[in-house]
Amino acid sequence: MPHLTSTDIADRIEDLYGAPLADLEAHAQDQPPGMLSALLGMHGALALAERSIDFHRDQLARLVHPERQIGPHEVSHLLDGTRRLAEAVAVREAQATSVAAVLQSLARVPAPTSASPTPAPPAPAAPLMAQSAAHSR
Repeated sequence: MPHLTSTDIADRIEDLYGAPLADLEAHAQDQPPGMLSALLGMHGALALAERSIDFHRDQLARLVHPERQIGPHEVSHLLDGTRRLAEAVAVREAQATSVAAVLQSLARVPAPTSASPTPAPPAPAAPLMAQSAAHSR
């Protein structure tokens, strides 16, 4: 599965629901939890992980700048930044994989046309006859 970014996921959600992400977020706030709110939550977690990756990568780049000395104090910061970067990458990969799989399983339903008849509701099931407790002979 190709690596999907939060921008790719946002585009797919917009295509699926036929509206901009900001409109979908506003709409989801007024609705009970459902697939849309789940997708938006996963997208938000993915975007947060991407921002975290950028932040920790930049932090590490500053710490290992060629003109900077790396002493014992900086080593602990390097290790911590590396750990946090790895955690953010793991979160991004898990979120991207999950949301991509969910989006792949969904398809946009075409709008109903006025020419197609609406199906009649199914007839109610016939009531079951009460079973007698006495055995027949």
